[in-house]
Amino acid sequence: MKTCSGQIRYLIAIRELLEKDEYIRCVNISNHLGVSRPSVSKMLRCLAESGFVYEDFCNSVVLTPEGRETAEELYRNFKDIYIFFHNFLRLPESDAHAQAVKFIASFPDETCKRLRKIVNRTLANKK
Repeated sequence: MKTCSGQIRYLIAIRELLEKDEYIRCVNISNHLGVSRPSVSKMLRCLAESGFVYEDFCNSVVLTPEGRETAEELYRNFKDIYIFFHNFLRLPESDAHAQAVKFIASFPDETCKRLRKIVNRTLANKK
């Protein structure tokens, strides 16, 4: 998966917002990430050029099949790494959220997969 850290941050945000509502607008992303609407528009153009969202995102942001697949994979990584930061390191929810996103955006996919395995193995052993 070839994505920059900004794209990762936005794709995770879009995936989180999809859990609450099937229609996502730029203002929803702006509020969720705490960024300006022009910043959201700029990143959505970048995501559209990369094939992750459809180009007509003025009314509603819609993931392409590739974008949905990428967002789902990132979100699976995010959830497990969030558990690591929140449950294992005992960071507050908002800090664990921010650190998990930074981790996924900064570290190679293989490192994320290895950490996910450790988290899942540890959780399975606790049952």
